[in-house]
Amino acid sequence: MDLESLVGLAQQNGASDLHLEAGLPAAVRVRGTLRTSGEPLPAKVLLEMAHRVIGEEQWPRFLEQRSLDLSRTIHGVRCRINILQTSRGVGFAVRLLSSFQATVEKLNLHPDLKKLINHANGLILVSGPTGSGKSSTLAALIQEINLAETRHIVTIESPIEYVFRPRRAYIRQREVGRDTPNFEQALLDALREDPDVLMVGEMREPETMRLTLNASETGHLVLATVHSSTCAEALQRVVSAFPSEIQSSVAAQLADCLVAVISQRLRFRPELNIRVPECEILMPSHAIKGFIRNRDFFKIISSLETGAEHGMWTFQRYRNWLDRRTSWHIPGQNPEPPDSETPESSQPAPVLPAFASGTKPAIPPPEPPASHSATHLRRPPGRIEIEPTEGEFGKILKRPGE
Repeated sequence: MDLESLVGLAQQNGASDLHLEAGLPAAVRVRGTLRTSGEPLPAKVLLEMAHRVIGEEQWPRFLEQRSLDLSRTIHGVRCRINILQTSRGVGFAVRLLSSFQATVEKLNLHPDLKKLINHANGLILVSGPTGSGKSSTLAALIQEINLAETRHIVTIESPIEYVFRPRRAYIRQREVGRDTPNFEQALLDALREDPDVLMVGEMREPETMRLTLNASETGHLVLATVHSSTCAEALQRVVSAFPSEIQSSVAAQLADCLVAVISQRLRFRPELNIRVPECEILMPSHAIKGFIRNRDFFKIISSLETGAEHGMWTFQRYRNWLDRRTSWHIPGQNPEPPDSETPESSQPAPVLPAFASGTKPAIPPPEPPASHSATHLRRPPGRIEIEPTEGEFGKILKRPGE
């Protein structure tokens, strides 16, 4: 059994995740619950499977780090894959992404979220625990901009999960480790690339947070994710990531640039047989900005309760709105082709050498495209179509060495 058939089996069962571990049967997560099926998987089979997915070029990096993040289209499904070394051998954690292009309507989110993208600058934070749909919500907001406005969008992700086909917007997607050595360098580069909108796939390090805040203050609309369970906790997490002596200035900066905080979690609705995001939405009223500047994050909860007139939503109020909702989007009910570049329509992209650790990348002189051969181990290069004209852009294929 290969990875394609396992992903196909997970898709048939409506799974959001697939887990493979040597000596254990395959496990799928369906509506938040893990289920195992089949016989235990041999360690040798998983090792060979990992080698095929990673490829010869990145295999030494995996051996050095003992883990690797990547994304692939497998069995027609876009997947985010983490391959890791465990005590039993090589394991896989595969996230099956939506087969449709995410929008606010298709994710069954509140239509008021569309108003957030009307801002020309500022910071939109999307928070929630792992597996709560943060990346899908970010993709939905980016797609709403893409369908409505002519803006230059730069995304920085690790790895790229949703591949966008530019409609009205001009979209560049950069993958950390392949197109740029890290989030920090990508953010520094982005400020020189004339973006209107920046999407930061993940804020974990203080330096990434600092550069994200700076970008949101310099005339860019920035969308980013952070791991937390509530809006107040998301703001506190950002501020507390910095040294105590500068937390006051960071809190003031955050209060000035904040557009909204969306905290979400997925809840299964048995009548629809799907999981739907439940959100807590915080808007920066004068009172909220004061609490952030003074780092009184515990006071934000009471303002959320009474902030409906400012467009705020508590989890309970949002759940009541969901209970009254009558129109739903059910994935798979009306099949549609994915609105993204497909590997079948892609052409080979030029290959640049991996970044050497601590040095700048050496860029070779350009060669004719015919000199490059395509193999099934390389990531499919992107073919970007912008209506009414189209053009082809190469993508850098190799990840940097650590």
